[in-house]
Amino acid sequence: MRVRTDDEVYRVDAVWLGPPKATFPWRARYVAWGVGIVVFLLVTAVQRQVGFGFDVINTGWGFVITVALTRFICARISHERPLSSVVAMWVRELTAPRETTAGRGGAASAARIRVNAHRPRKRPKRGAKRASAATRSQHRTQQDRRQKEVRGVRTPA
Repeated sequence: MRVRTDDEVYRVDAVWLGPPKATFPWRARYVAWGVGIVVFLLVTAVQRQVGFGFDVINTGWGFVITVALTRFICARISHERPLSSVVAMWVRELTAPRETTAGRGGAASAARIRVNAHRPRKRPKRGAKRASAATRSQHRTQQDRRQKEVRGVRTPA
């Protein structure tokens, strides 16, 4: 079941069918006539700038392009979204700040990375020199035990 809305009421009020007793075979809203005239003038001006002459064939193609552009524009216009809001939206969309996609600098290089042959070690504390000599032997035996250990199995101490 389809529910009919009141959109047709707005569409009927905003449609010009042509002169009395000589109506057009199509329906066009008032805004479509205004947009069509402006688009036709712009299309003809662009045709002249490009270098097309003012003859029947070029004017006919200009009319076809005008109809296509007018239908495209008027498909986005309604009584809820007037032409002024659509134009303002397009202007804001075109002038909005964009994210810069171009990268800065050139190719990556490892020329500035310092590479040392040995891994940096912590500096021993000043008073720990004497104590470190005594603990080195213990540390070495613990290190040997660690090398002999099998993962998951503890050796007796």
